[in-house]
Amino acid sequence: MPMFEDTGGSMSYGRRLVVRATETEKEAKAQAPDKAPAVGGSSINQILGIKGAKQETDKWKIRVQLTKPVTWPPLVWGVVCGAAASGNFHWTPEDVAKSIVCMLMSGPFLTGYTQTINDWYDREIDAINEPYRPIPSGAISEQEVITQIWVLLLGGLGLAGILDVWAGHNFPVIFYLALGGSLLSYIYSAPPLKLKQNGWVGNFALGASYISLPWWAGQALFGTLTPDIIVLTLLYSIAGLGIAIVNDFKSIEGDRAMGLQSLPVAFGSEAAKWICVGAIDITQISVAGYLLGAGKPYYAFALLGLIAPQVFFQFKYFLKDPVKYDVKYQASAQPFLILGLLVTALATSHQ
Repeated sequence: MPMFEDTGGSMSYGRRLVVRATETEKEAKAQAPDKAPAVGGSSINQILGIKGAKQETDKWKIRVQLTKPVTWPPLVWGVVCGAAASGNFHWTPEDVAKSIVCMLMSGPFLTGYTQTINDWYDREIDAINEPYRPIPSGAISEQEVITQIWVLLLGGLGLAGILDVWAGHNFPVIFYLALGGSLLSYIYSAPPLKLKQNGWVGNFALGASYISLPWWAGQALFGTLTPDIIVLTLLYSIAGLGIAIVNDFKSIEGDRAMGLQSLPVAFGSEAAKWICVGAIDITQISVAGYLLGAGKPYYAFALLGLIAPQVFFQFKYFLKDPVKYDVKYQASAQPFLILGLLVTALATSHQ
């Protein structure tokens, strides 16, 4: 279900907020992001909601940009993993239709809601880090953003309710998963709790929504969500914590100015880089060990084989410069991580 990205704050509309932050650390200066979009930005980047985006005036394109479609695939894949783990998915028109609706709920609707509400509460910090983004630049109005948040939230919850009826659930488990994930998204971004202010808590919340929630929804849709799967996926979410840290490096300047204790701010960039890759790699190695101990050596070795290219890309891109190469690293390494999730899901479906 929901997945978040990092940044945070509040500001008034009608004029653009300009903040000058005095930076005392050379490291932070070196890590500071560009204050203007790339010259002749990319239309593809704009639609995907990533940096290097073209400045747009078309409101529908801006609305799509706010939902960050680039963040949907892992959540959609999580549904696939949950369906696979259930051991009860069949390639029938009905099961395929159910899975597509669950993917729409998890991706465009609830992840879109999460990303939009995160950008809304991050508008002040974005005015420092990326003032050209849609909300701080004034490309979309306050009322338009709030309307989008409500439409996506209610649409996602509505689809969750439909899926419970479709699956014949006596207890609306998918609806409550969607509701809980949406609440988690809200308290991650919004004051007074604003979980993202604490690097450990906020990033684990992100990791859980990245890995656990869509898996649980997919498994509950086609089978039974069991306690052992809940524990396993929550532990796997520590790898999601590492993925979340990747996004924190580009926001060091603004996070420090706003008092947000992201891990790069709290520990410094060098230490945070190793915490990041350690969380990703050690978690997956531990799961491989669990599968080996459970008598599933082929799945365990397959998972280990998928960890190796991730380590390679960590050294090639991320550990060299986590700001400059964050997109290249994620595009290169994350496909192997999500394939590892599927390997784990298939392993758990064969008890």
